[in-house]
Amino acid sequence: MTETVVSTSTSQPPSPPVPRRREGRLRALDGLRLIAALMVAVYHYAGRGGDVSLAWGTSPKEQFPTLHAYAAYGCLGVEVFFVISGFVICMSGWGRSLTSFFASRVSRLMPAYWAAVVLVTAVFALPVVTYEAVSPSDALVNLTLFQQPLGADRVLGVCWTLWVEIRFYALFAVCVVLPGANRRRVIAFCAGWTLAAVLAQAAHQPLLDVVLMPQYAPFFIGGVGLYLVHRDRRDVYGWGITILSFLIGQHYSVQELWNASDPNAFAHRTFLGIVLVVAFGFVAVAAIALGWLDRANWRWLTAAGALTYPFYLVHEHLGWVVIKALHQGLDIPSYATFLLTAASMLLLARLLNRYVEKWATPLLRRMLSDLPRKL
Repeated sequence: MTETVVSTSTSQPPSPPVPRRREGRLRALDGLRLIAALMVAVYHYAGRGGDVSLAWGTSPKEQFPTLHAYAAYGCLGVEVFFVISGFVICMSGWGRSLTSFFASRVSRLMPAYWAAVVLVTAVFALPVVTYEAVSPSDALVNLTLFQQPLGADRVLGVCWTLWVEIRFYALFAVCVVLPGANRRRVIAFCAGWTLAAVLAQAAHQPLLDVVLMPQYAPFFIGGVGLYLVHRDRRDVYGWGITILSFLIGQHYSVQELWNASDPNAFAHRTFLGIVLVVAFGFVAVAAIALGWLDRANWRWLTAAGALTYPFYLVHEHLGWVVIKALHQGLDIPSYATFLLTAASMLLLARLLNRYVEKWATPLLRRMLSDLPRKL
């Protein structure tokens, strides 16, 4: 007698791939980017000595007897940027292929950067500008964004932060984007990078410092943790990553910037002041992640956010040129010069965004996205 075998398997056909989650525009994040950029600009114009003193004719401490002490904290706008970057890169890399992620990052960074390098090099080459231009060879190396590891002079003072950013992109791409982003993998990335960065700090090995960036890792990792919170505000691991990153990050900031024992310091930053500014960066991104600032949905914030990157690139060195022309050349008072300089740099950023980024960014993205099919 033949037995009929009845399959009792409960297996189901494989599920179709989950499409990449589309995120609504977080306009408050655009506004926070601009705030961070303005913090850095205030620092470069009024919160430090050195080259900017040539622009004012005297130390900014004399130009701004009260403001300079607060402006000295503006350098922490960079750490705020890094928290934002951790959040945004995790959001944009989730569900993306490596090719798409690479094309997105390169097309976002390079057009405005190339334009800024050419513009600053050209302006500094003018006979009326007292600041010294870098050599032609170093200017060409600057177009690669590898000038810092190669030991070339930098055209843009702020480009060191871009070198930090691209190393973060590389780590995230290899560890998360390439194998495919999911919650478990992102948590493992944050935990592994945190531990490796702490060990690198203890090991005092230059190569490990270059790759793992112990001083800046907590801010990127904290931003990634906040993106997990954005996806699920009850995510205990996301909150744990964020809190741990803040605790480590404030330590590095205090260690780097607290100068109470230096009698020659431009301005004395307090322990509490440093911690509060770092906390502001984490709390502000957390408020956006939790949806508390969803009502800040004004279109002008997106327009303002679009100015942030080109403004950040050009504001320092070209700002000093404008300050000298207005303050020393036209004898315009300090505070009016300060405001006019910031406004002129925002206008220049608008021009770069409209006439460089608007067409070059999508063009470069398409070229890079199509490249694998042409190889």
